[in-house]
Amino acid sequence: MAETSLKERSLASGAAPFRRRGGDLTNSRHAGDLANARHAVARRLVWFAAPLTVAWRYRELIVAMLRRELADRFRGSLFGWAWAIVAPLITLAIYTATFTGAMRLPVASAHGGAMNYALSTFVGLIIFNLSAELSYRSPVLLHEHVSYIKTSIFPSEILAWVAVLRGLTYSGISVAVLAVFALAINRTLPLTALFLPLLVLPLALLLLGAAWCLAALGAFTRDIAYLMISIVPLLMFATPVFYRMSDIPETFRWLEYLNPIASAIDMARNILIDGVMPPGWLYLAFVVGSVGVCRGGYSVFERYKGIVVDVI
Repeated sequence: MAETSLKERSLASGAAPFRRRGGDLTNSRHAGDLANARHAVARRLVWFAAPLTVAWRYRELIVAMLRRELADRFRGSLFGWAWAIVAPLITLAIYTATFTGAMRLPVASAHGGAMNYALSTFVGLIIFNLSAELSYRSPVLLHEHVSYIKTSIFPSEILAWVAVLRGLTYSGISVAVLAVFALAINRTLPLTALFLPLLVLPLALLLLGAAWCLAALGAFTRDIAYLMISIVPLLMFATPVFYRMSDIPETFRWLEYLNPIASAIDMARNILIDGVMPPGWLYLAFVVGSVGVCRGGYSVFERYKGIVVDVI
């Protein structure tokens, strides 16, 4: 009996370390799998956030180039920066006189009267002109800065950031003019206007993605620039700049929502003119679409960036 108990104790004492070693191996495998999963998620996050991290890395260069472009915009003109205010006002006056005098207003747009229609049109013009300017300029963006790209180690991906920030600067001036006129007409601004930055952020990401894609394609052929010059003016009438989404028959309204600039204009009118929040589904779809376009456009640019130097 003593021998048996000693034998059992020795077997038990030998099995315990084996079980512990087996448990240690299993735990180490689980730890390794978790570490690999964490690394994979981290790599994907780094890949996904690349358009933003590149802007942060070269932020000082972006600011310097932006200051230079803003200073050169009206250099040599008599009125200088006053044109940033006068030009959209002249455009607004012409379109307002045309659509309130010579032509009958759409039903939904005419509901608030001619002055509110002018403000509504101004909102549409601000966003459309911003996207149109980038559509015209992006295909030749690399050609404009060919001396930087060919003579030095220059991060060409920041050019889209500079172009978008420049466009947003002029649009910000127009928004300030809009706010002054809205206060003069309605004596107040809706509280929903505070949510404007939440709309500008995804809009900027959308424009960045489009700028990167057009810049990469425009480096290979100038036909892209001519194509933009041809189709963008036509898109103005296919976009609710002079009318509202509610003026479109419901059967075809969903087609307009496929246009992200149309959705941006509609939501901007909601928060700046109507004083209501845009539909949650529309804003969420706009954010998701903008992030996807931004990352997709950056991927296209990164893919062809290495060959661009030999092409332009």
